[in-house]
Amino acid sequence: MRIVLATVIVLVAAGPWGQAYSQAYPAKPVRVIVPFPAGGGADIYARVVGRKLSENLGQSVVVDNRAGASGIIGCEVVARSTPDGYTLLMGTTGTHTTNPAVFAKLPYDPLRDFAPISLVADAPFVLLVHPSLPVANLKELIAFARARPGQLTYASSGTGSSSHLGFELFNTMAGIKGVHVPYKGLAPATLDTISGYVTMTWNSITAAAPHLKNRQLKALGIGSARRSALMPDIPTVAEAGLPGFELGSWYGIFAPAGTPPDIIRRIHGEIVKAINDPGMKEQFAALGGEPVSSTPEEFRAVLQRDLVKWAKVAKQANVKAD
Repeated sequence: MRIVLATVIVLVAAGPWGQAYSQAYPAKPVRVIVPFPAGGGADIYARVVGRKLSENLGQSVVVDNRAGASGIIGCEVVARSTPDGYTLLMGTTGTHTTNPAVFAKLPYDPLRDFAPISLVADAPFVLLVHPSLPVANLKELIAFARARPGQLTYASSGTGSSSHLGFELFNTMAGIKGVHVPYKGLAPATLDTISGYVTMTWNSITAAAPHLKNRQLKALGIGSARRSALMPDIPTVAEAGLPGFELGSWYGIFAPAGTPPDIIRRIHGEIVKAINDPGMKEQFAALGGEPVSSTPEEFRAVLQRDLVKWAKVAKQANVKAD
């Protein structure tokens, strides 16, 4: 009798408690921290995906904006949260790859403190120049800049931002040197490019579209690996003259490190369902992005690749945000 009872106790102790917990998940609303203000790309992607995720999970998914310090504040909140699947993060290229490249100290480690779940969107940048610039394509821009070292200006959304590091990468690969003019966001940077105060800038497809239509700006290339279906006439920067060049922003869902694997798998499966929803492509297109999904392993590989890429660019250009 004692042997049977002991066996039962052992079986119960080793039973599928983790699986039961996973099957019960979610038993309460799930919070998605967006480390940027409401209305921006990360916020809108989080809300679009969150609505479908809520339907799929059968529980409310609440978007919580924790903006500040280039996304650092929101990321720290998630990194320090209980790893139970009820607090997630909408991370970006900036929060997880360019911030570590330019900030000497961060209150979180992009690899150690997070569990990547899935990419959800990819939004390439478009290279925009003032119409008065006497160039018709990327090769002519590079030749024009090489003949005038230090004379052309490029606007970014701030020192150490993805748009700033993108220009530093562009300078290195093209063998040119421009003057960096940092702004508080790409909207004012684009307006000053239209006004002719600066020579060029980067921006998203949707932000650039009305200015291109009105011929206030010229687009010389797009930073994606392949042409965008939203702007098929614009060549990629790689095909236009700089092979291997890529610049854009990815968006992806992270959980705190230590979140149970069964929970990660559940969330991942529902995210993939949401991304593959027929209406998602149209909603993402309105934001200038494309819906993408990945396995957690694939997402981690992208993260590791981009950490190396932007750390190298920042070091070569001596870019520091502190």
